[in-house]
Amino acid sequence: MGYKVEKSDAEWREQLSPAEFQVLRQAGTERAFTGEYTDTKTVGVYKCRACQTELFRSDTKFDSHCGWPSFYAPLAGDTVEYITDTSGGMVRTEVRCANCGSHLGHVFEGEGYGTPTDQRYCINSISLTLEPDEA
Repeated sequence: MGYKVEKSDAEWREQLSPAEFQVLRQAGTERAFTGEYTDTKTVGVYKCRACQTELFRSDTKFDSHCGWPSFYAPLAGDTVEYITDTSGGMVRTEVRCANCGSHLGHVFEGEGYGTPTDQRYCINSISLTLEPDEA
């Protein structure tokens, strides 16, 4: 798929730390309960760490107690793309940034959270940058 932001692996490696590259460009996962935004309550916009596209607002973030930041909806439907992920012996829906193709996490449905969409976007903190709203 063609993205608005396309770079070679070498260019991404120059821009991203090794841990960021492993998650964003190689679809890795950070360890549960270790990410900087897991418990953050700061009001603002969460952007793709690779290309700075606005992805989620803090008002859709909720406490899922799963170990990663959880949102019930992206900022706009076209900011993320969905890929069927069959790795690890299961079928899941991977969430990627629609602007640069970076791996963000996965989305799950029907888990019974009291959210308007009944979805949980389970997103790696390392895939995001939080831009706080101005006070």
